[in-house]
Amino acid sequence: MKSAWIPLMTATFLTGYTSDGPNPFVASILKMPNLVALWDFSEPAGQARKARGKAAFPLREQGGTLPRVAEGPLSGYSTLFTTDAYLALPHSETGSLNIFGKKQGVTVVAYVKWQGTQTGFVGGMWNEYQDGGKRQYGLFVSLPYYNGRNQVCGHISLTGKPTPPFPYSIDYSASRQPVPANEWVCVAFSYDGTQIKSYLNGVFEAREPELIDHTTGFEGHPDGLIQSKNPYVFPDGIGNNGSDFTVGAVLLKAGMGNRFRGQIGGLAVFDRALTDVEMKKLAEPLLNPNAK
Repeated sequence: MKSAWIPLMTATFLTGYTSDGPNPFVASILKMPNLVALWDFSEPAGQARKARGKAAFPLREQGGTLPRVAEGPLSGYSTLFTTDAYLALPHSETGSLNIFGKKQGVTVVAYVKWQGTQTGFVGGMWNEYQDGGKRQYGLFVSLPYYNGRNQVCGHISLTGKPTPPFPYSIDYSASRQPVPANEWVCVAFSYDGTQIKSYLNGVFEAREPELIDHTTGFEGHPDGLIQSKNPYVFPDGIGNNGSDFTVGAVLLKAGMGNRFRGQIGGLAVFDRALTDVEMKKLAEPLLNPNAK
C-alpha cells in the first residue's frame, strides 16, 4: 500500500516561522535525547553551514559555492545542490559525529526536495575509495544496484570496505515507499546495532525477503542472495574508519560522486536509534507544518 503524501505549502513551511516566532519544531528537535547535530541550512552561499547540538560542526563548501533558496521546513531556507559543489567537515573535526561501535546506534534524518535524477548522498561519514574504503554510516536517496532504486537507503559498514564476496557494499536498508521527485519529504534511517530501518515521512514499511540484484554467481551464492531490505539485518556494528563527514557527495574511485541533486533544508544526526514514534514526530514539519 502506498503511503499518503500531500505537500502542504503554507507560510509556516516556506518561511520556517509562525506568527509567534521561530518554528517550534526546531526547539523540539533540540530537546530530543542523544541529538549530536542539527543543521537548518539558513546560511547564505559562501558561508559554512553550522549546526546546533553538541558542537557547531561547520560544513564548508567544496568545489564551488552552494546557493541558498528561500524555502525550507526548519529555517525557511535550504541549500541547493545542482553542481559539483558539496559540503564537508574533515575527519579531524568530526568529534562526536564519529559514531562507531559494536552495539552503537545511529539515526540520520533529513528534509529534502530531490530532483529524482540519480543516486544522491544526503549526509554522513562515507568514503568508498580512500585506503580501500572508509565507510561508516550514510543516508542516501536511491541506491539501485542492490534493490534500492528511488528509495530511502540507510548504509552501515564495519570494515569500511565492500561486502565480501561482492564488489560493493551491500549492507543497506531501502524503504518500501519510493521517494517522490520535486516534493519536500522527510527521509531517514535508524540503526540499533542489529538492524537498519528506512523511513519516508516518518513511516517505516517492512519489505518481504527478495532476491537481491547482482548477487548471483558469487562464491557461496550461486543462486543469489535473498534478504529483506527493510529492515536490513546487520549485527556487525559501525566501524571507526576515518571518514570525513560530507553532505551532497561521497568520494568514489573516479572522484567525488553520488551527488545529491535538489534542496536540503535540514539534517539531524543522533547517536542512538530513534523509535517509530519519534520518527513520525520528526516528519511533522512537512506533514503538519501549522502544528505547535
